[in-house]
Amino acid sequence: MKTTTGRQEAISAVINYQPMTNALDLNGDGSFARYGDNVFNDKVMREMLSQPVYKALKRTIERGEKLDNVVADAVASAMKAWALERGATHFTHVFYPLTSLTAEKHDSFLEPDGNGGALALFSGSALIQGEPDASSFPSGGIRSTFEARGYTAWDVTSPAYIYENPNGNTLCIPTAFLSWTGEALDHKTPLLRSMQALNVQAQRILKLFGHEDPGMITATAGPEQEYFLIDRNFFFARPDLLNAGRTLFGAKPPKGQEFEDHYFGAIPERVLSFMMDAEHELYKLGIPIKTRHNEVAPSQFEIAPVYESANLGHDHQQMIMQTLQRVASKYGMACLLHEKPFAGINGSGKHVNWSLGGKVGNLLEPGDTPHDNAQFLVFCAAVIRAVHKYSTLLRASIASSGNDHRLGANEAPPAIISIFLGEQLEDVFNQLKEGKPGSSKASGTLHIGVDTLPTLPRHAGDRNRTSPFAFTGNKFEFRAVGSNQSIAFPLVALNCILAESLDFIASELERETGGDPAKLNDAVQKVLQGIAREHSAILFGGNNYSEEWHQEAERRGLPNLRNTVDALPALVSPENIAVLSKYHVLSEREVRSRYDILLEKYCRDINTEGLLTLEIAKTKILPSAFAYQAQLASLALNLKSLGKMSDTRMLDEIIELTQSLEEGVVALEHTLGHEGEDELHCHALHYRDHVIPAMNRVREAVDGLEEVVSDELWPLPTYQEMLFIK
Repeated sequence: MKTTTGRQEAISAVINYQPMTNALDLNGDGSFARYGDNVFNDKVMREMLSQPVYKALKRTIERGEKLDNVVADAVASAMKAWALERGATHFTHVFYPLTSLTAEKHDSFLEPDGNGGALALFSGSALIQGEPDASSFPSGGIRSTFEARGYTAWDVTSPAYIYENPNGNTLCIPTAFLSWTGEALDHKTPLLRSMQALNVQAQRILKLFGHEDPGMITATAGPEQEYFLIDRNFFFARPDLLNAGRTLFGAKPPKGQEFEDHYFGAIPERVLSFMMDAEHELYKLGIPIKTRHNEVAPSQFEIAPVYESANLGHDHQQMIMQTLQRVASKYGMACLLHEKPFAGINGSGKHVNWSLGGKVGNLLEPGDTPHDNAQFLVFCAAVIRAVHKYSTLLRASIASSGNDHRLGANEAPPAIISIFLGEQLEDVFNQLKEGKPGSSKASGTLHIGVDTLPTLPRHAGDRNRTSPFAFTGNKFEFRAVGSNQSIAFPLVALNCILAESLDFIASELERETGGDPAKLNDAVQKVLQGIAREHSAILFGGNNYSEEWHQEAERRGLPNLRNTVDALPALVSPENIAVLSKYHVLSEREVRSRYDILLEKYCRDINTEGLLTLEIAKTKILPSAFAYQAQLASLALNLKSLGKMSDTRMLDEIIELTQSLEEGVVALEHTLGHEGEDELHCHALHYRDHVIPAMNRVREAVDGLEEVVSDELWPLPTYQEMLFIK
């Protein structure tokens, strides 16, 4: 009798899919017409606040001045009125704990009036500070679980917004999250601190170049988010996707991405409808989405915003991930943000475009005058020095079990951190290193106006998609960031190391010039030449995927931290603790807490995947393999009883693979039973060196069985089905 598996039911549901939602109702207007509708932005504040209150709030936002209680009460009153007009019944302090997810606790505006009725109240103190329970968030030893007090503090630099729900709306207030002792329990606090440190050091450089009032210098970020979409029926039929975010089994399909027919192809109608809906929701939240397209792997896509202040870019990135997953369900799909949901095809990254600037313009963009170009070279050289000196910190900032599947494969940057400048700009730095400045290789160059400096190219040249850290004309693209992670820690690392490098250069220039502007050109030449000579090893414009580069990088002394367990100890090295604590961004205790949290998460991730591997192998794969083995054995016996010869090669293969799977299950059970009192790093080593190989052994047997077990008996949706049935 033919049986029906969950997989077959899922396939049937996908084939018979009907749209679950009506078309967007834009009332005759495009999505642009509602851009920022749900944001308590500058326009709203000008309209709803008195001029003195508005100016006081702007001074707090732009200069960091203290906000007094009277102003806070006025802002809270206006914010409440604005939120109530938009159907809000509750408010929440949104914060970003070290889970890398978004957290929130909702409170109602409602207050009983004592006469059987209710009022809507919202005070300045409620706006400025909240007190969620902090006991169950990771702290890396900063606090014990019985110590529950934690505070949220309003981040005035990130505007409040309305989160819509069919049954009522919520006023969301972005906040920092700190312990009772004032230590950072979140991602936002160190990000704000790092931006402040970067501003201070950039001001010193700009002062040397004659800027009397450059205004605040802000780090900017624009993350390009890659993701997969699969039908929810497939998603719920795969326990590994549901619980681990990636497939732990899956044979290579007959067709993958080798035809290169998905990249930038026509977007499927169902997917395009989802994208338009998601963009509409993001526009209302003031998130400047610019790009959508098919990515390289089948069923993989990308969304990218215009880059903005790094703090706001981080908040918006968290909102983008939430919105993608929420809206996908409206269209019967699941949005997968794991770095490697499917083996054998490209994984997903989050390329973070990073720069800095302000009213003086983008400081990583060549200018129109020789003076501007000398200034640009100083900032560019500062980045080169920073990345070379602190490459291990950058590598640690993007380390995770998910990213281990992606980094170093022929789809993503290797674990070796290097910088791509482009042929023309790299030629300029090589000339600086050699002390023989001449002309650039390119036409259309910009003259710097310093006799001993070469002319500067307008464009960086061709792009290098294999580089982990590439200059793209007016910004650097950190391409090694994982698709599933918060961008905050990579930004903290980038901001801190650049602040330290600018601090070094400013001190050198101040010493060389002695306060005499006439000596600036010679001082710049000397400092740039020193950086070019000492730090050029980090520059590489070739194929980062090649084995030759790995050998060359080793000769250059560049670290190759191939996985999370190798990378994370660098986070607590003396030099990395020093640069993070120098500007009070993260204390040594806060750095060590993050090391423990990240290492513990690695162990928990692998442990979860190992347990899932066992569960699926024992409850789904082995029963299917035994059932098919019984069918083949019965057929062989029946043929033999009829005096017919039977070819048992298929049965022999099934028996061999099944035995291999059973042995793999036993070995995995044994290694998952590991217990000990060793330090956390030793546990992580055990998961890397023993649990992962044991999981891979089980997978090898399961994937082999998938290729031979009867299709009607196979229990899991296959890669072929998940990636290509729309």
